[in-house]
Amino acid sequence: MSIDPREKVVLFIDGANLYATSKAIGVDIDYRRLLAEFQSKAYLLRAYYYTALLEDQEYSSIRPLIDWLDYNGFTVVTKPAKEFTDSLGRRKVKGNMDIELTVDALDMSPHYDHFVLFSGDGDFTALVASLQRRGKRVTVVSTLSTPTPMISDDLRRHADFFIDVADLAKTVGRTPPPERAPAADRTATVDRTPAHAETRQD
Repeated sequence: MSIDPREKVVLFIDGANLYATSKAIGVDIDYRRLLAEFQSKAYLLRAYYYTALLEDQEYSSIRPLIDWLDYNGFTVVTKPAKEFTDSLGRRKVKGNMDIELTVDALDMSPHYDHFVLFSGDGDFTALVASLQRRGKRVTVVSTLSTPTPMISDDLRRHADFFIDVADLAKTVGRTPPPERAPAADRTATVDRTPAHAETRQD
């Protein structure tokens, strides 16, 4: 990981994009470990997590994760998502967080040295270029480990550094639960950090 320990670092996580990427390569991110990993490399100034939540939904599968992140060192930014049916009768969810993430990244730019973006969305290429003009170093986290890369080629070429989620998961991936032991031996501690579950947003 190309981070100078003297740098002030911020993490900006596009929740829907990271979820889709993790699901595509069969990994589950442990957010406690993710935070600890970057805290061990440099001064972690802030860690932001962006996601849209469905309106008029009493319970969302992502709510336990959002609540856990809120209480454990992440700044969670949400907005209502809208559900609709397209012309082919397919259920779609609209809740893009690109503008919110971009505005926050630019507003905070005087206060950090290194911007770490968890997204492969090519719409962030202009943001990356703008931050670099301000003297910031940029790392993009996505994956090339799928048949079709989940990161825009333009975004990857503009970034100063690239981290593949598959490689990062070796350090911050959730440990699979141990095999069920006989009743007398069940003394293992269970990790109750919520798993990453999210509705894909188009």
